[in-house]
Amino acid sequence: MGVWPRKRAKRSVPRIRSWAEKKDATILGFPGYKVGMTRVLVKDDGSNSLTKGQNLMIASTIIECPPITLFGVVFYNHTPYGKKTLTTALSPQLDKKTLSRSITIPKNHKKIEEVKSEEYDDLKLLVHTNPRKTSIGKKKPELIELELGGDKTSKLEFAKQNLGKEINVADVIETGSLIDAHAITKGKGFQGPVKRFGVAIRFHKSEKTKRGPGSLGPWHGAKMWRVSHAGQMGFHQRTDYNKRVLSIENDVTKVNPNGGFVRYGLVKNNYVLLKGSVPGPKKRTILLIKGIRPNKIKENLTVKNISVRSQQG
Repeated sequence: MGVWPRKRAKRSVPRIRSWAEKKDATILGFPGYKVGMTRVLVKDDGSNSLTKGQNLMIASTIIECPPITLFGVVFYNHTPYGKKTLTTALSPQLDKKTLSRSITIPKNHKKIEEVKSEEYDDLKLLVHTNPRKTSIGKKKPELIELELGGDKTSKLEFAKQNLGKEINVADVIETGSLIDAHAITKGKGFQGPVKRFGVAIRFHKSEKTKRGPGSLGPWHGAKMWRVSHAGQMGFHQRTDYNKRVLSIENDVTKVNPNGGFVRYGLVKNNYVLLKGSVPGPKKRTILLIKGIRPNKIKENLTVKNISVRSQQG
């Protein structure tokens, strides 16, 4: 009952509906690719922590974050029915070879200098990922709209200064901060109610079926969608709130095992170490955004060592 309807997500890149509020003009999110999990040795230096001064071995998720390219800006107007797109301004230095794999590039596109401040109410950044810089074997980039903090004047100034440039994960996310990880979970296809909802298998003398619910609802009445039925399992959008950023590293020799990670390969770019697990399989696009409801941080974790062992048989 937590999420309904349990149907497949429309695309493998999550859709963000709510963003944190920031007063300064900073990007509020960054995409990356899930590499896998490992163990990290950290030291807890928190003054009020229960494990103050101790070395802890914790599970960590590795997210590879190659630089993203800011190639456009979308301008919006506020209406009684929500935001309405006014226009889109693209960078004059477009990577047409990469972008043409995802969209049809217009021949005559608007420049950002042509948009006047009184014409729009808000704007968002259009960025694309660079999967060619990774080892996942993907060429088609993901196109993502990212929110900016601040007012519309500072947003426009930031967009003009960085349009057409690459942005690194260290410019967006800070070590030790709390972020929300949005992802599409592993797809498991069409499954029955026992695997999908944990319905107990019935006694061997049961009528009609064993791997089904005891009651399908009344004979007459409304549709009983609350009853556990077979259907799509997995490939749903989910969010893990307040994931702790243990470290943002650029030395790939610290994390790459001999032969690379199974079903992923070698990490070649900056990567983020997150405390705990993250939804989705390997190579899945993960959107890391600033925590929308952060908790109070009690511990101060410092990474001392990353467990590296051979991933290949």
